[in-house]
Amino acid sequence: MAVSIHCFWERANIAPGGVSGISIMLKFLFGLPVGLMTLIINIPLLILGMKFLGRTFTVRTIRTLLISTFILDFAVTPYMPQYEGDRMLGAIFGGVFMGIGLGLIFMRGSTTGGVDILSCLIERKYPHIPIGKALMMIDCVILAVSALVFGNIETVLFGIVALYCQTQVINQIVYGADKGQQILCISEKNKQIAEKIIKEIGRTATFLNAEGAYTGKESSVLMCIIDVQEYAKVKETIRNTDPKAFIIVSEATRIMGEGFKLID
Repeated sequence: MAVSIHCFWERANIAPGGVSGISIMLKFLFGLPVGLMTLIINIPLLILGMKFLGRTFTVRTIRTLLISTFILDFAVTPYMPQYEGDRMLGAIFGGVFMGIGLGLIFMRGSTTGGVDILSCLIERKYPHIPIGKALMMIDCVILAVSALVFGNIETVLFGIVALYCQTQVINQIVYGADKGQQILCISEKNKQIAEKIIKEIGRTATFLNAEGAYTGKESSVLMCIIDVQEYAKVKETIRNTDPKAFIIVSEATRIMGEGFKLID
């Protein structure tokens, strides 16, 4: 996160939402340290978090904030150079580094506070507004303000690019390890296919009762959940057993349970 803010976003005048975006704007206007400003802005939000979201959540967030503030202001800013090249590359790589940092923090059950706390409070006050939408609204306001502070609309556009890259990397880190594929197979030889999948690939399967809408004939649908790298073997197994089989392959974004990651 510190590398993202100092090396890529500060120099390019990119403030892609969140408290870090506000802090980047404050440094641009008044020369104030980004890490310290992030910590100070979070103080009232942390007080609200302690009151409404619980002590454990708040303590973890304070710990994360103290560590990230120290790293940014005392370990990265004084010693690491800033990228002075193309702003688009700064937006992209800043988003990637920020996504890596936030993903690791989220996987440890913590947050960086800021708009995360604010969006949770908004969702509690107005339950019909999802947290994701609340986050988006807050970030849009910060992006709009950044255009006024830095004096150009490109700041907003680069900020959107940075946010997109950040979100994609977070999703890959937090959910990537749990991804797989779901295969639905309609075939008259589903039992033979299931036996081969169990014996040759080491995966199990489930039979779902079904009825053909056109024929009215009762049949079964074979459902199998596999890792991405096992797809080619399963497809080959189905093709060799029944070339006329009908299969549907879809991405399973999170798989937990026996044979995969344990339910946490």
